[in-house]
Amino acid sequence: MPKFIALETDIARHWQNGGKDVHGQIPDRKISDGKGTPCRHCLKDVPEGEEMLILAHRPFEGVHAYAETGPIFLCANPCPRGGDTDALPPILTTSPDYLVKGYSADERIVYGTGEVVATQDIQAKVASVFQNPDVAFIHVRSARNNCYQARIERD
Repeated sequence: MPKFIALETDIARHWQNGGKDVHGQIPDRKISDGKGTPCRHCLKDVPEGEEMLILAHRPFEGVHAYAETGPIFLCANPCPRGGDTDALPPILTTSPDYLVKGYSADERIVYGTGEVVATQDIQAKVASVFQNPDVAFIHVRSARNNCYQARIERD
């Protein structure tokens, strides 16, 4: 079964301890309203009233034309790492749909795999995308703002 993968704890702690994002900036600190603030480390919304970080993240190893950079939220205080399971993470249950897109081992979009999918159909879409042998991993992104949510890897 494919696994939903959260940000690595070491990178989350880097930012939570004041480290700079991919643009060389210190993350912004804001207070969460508890809605629409998905932490990419615990894979839950940052709780209402809690401090959160807003920063630029590039969820790719390399820097190339397909290596999209965009804003993400992160709990400002250390949180336990979520994911590493085939269960749909809490952050992927708060919107009616998401963009699901497959990438090759060299981090290029595998054309024909990207689609906005109803939340209840994400796992079926993931299974379908992984039928393509060229797909090494999948990103789930916001259907409205294209913000990175989580990575999905083959088990």
